[in-house]
Amino acid sequence: MNTSARTTARLLSSALRALLVLSVVTGVVYPLAVTGIAQAAFHDKANGSVIEHDGRAVGSKLIGQSWNLKGTDAPDPRWFQPRPSHSTYDPLTTGSSQLGASDPTLVKTVRETRKQVAAFNGVPPSAVPKDAVTGSASALDPHISPAYAEIQIARVAKARGLTESRVADLVNDHEEGRDLGFLGNARVNVLELNLALSRLPAN
Repeated sequence: MNTSARTTARLLSSALRALLVLSVVTGVVYPLAVTGIAQAAFHDKANGSVIEHDGRAVGSKLIGQSWNLKGTDAPDPRWFQPRPSHSTYDPLTTGSSQLGASDPTLVKTVRETRKQVAAFNGVPPSAVPKDAVTGSASALDPHISPAYAEIQIARVAKARGLTESRVADLVNDHEEGRDLGFLGNARVNVLELNLALSRLPAN
């Protein structure tokens, strides 16, 4: 075997060994290590932050969901409602409508949605906050603003036979502040709020 052939064989052997080692490290060792650390240190988050109620999974606190009357697309007045979702909160089809702020279709949709939200909650259109009529970039946002939760209090209280002060206290108890005290905005997780609401006995 001449020098050129030996050099080629040596390089090929080194490349195959490197491929094998890197495949084991990046394809087996690293994923197992990351999964093990995640399960040990962040078990809840690593498994989707699933929330259970009465012994069964009812959703994830990271993904919003619809709260409609059974078998319809109409919102149920007994529950706090989330912000609109272009994908109906389907994790497989995330994303916004991609319509710009000046797009006539979006402007029309926002105006119509504002009227619907105002009528549904018995408030003037001027009281409807932005997140009640616009979806998030992912279309999966599980939170609403405290302002949106507040305009729903009277409607929920009436539908459930509760006092408004009792429902308002529940909203206040579930309000989350800004991350680290200055990042993002205050918010309320709709799933957690509605599950707490379901545990309140009627007056």
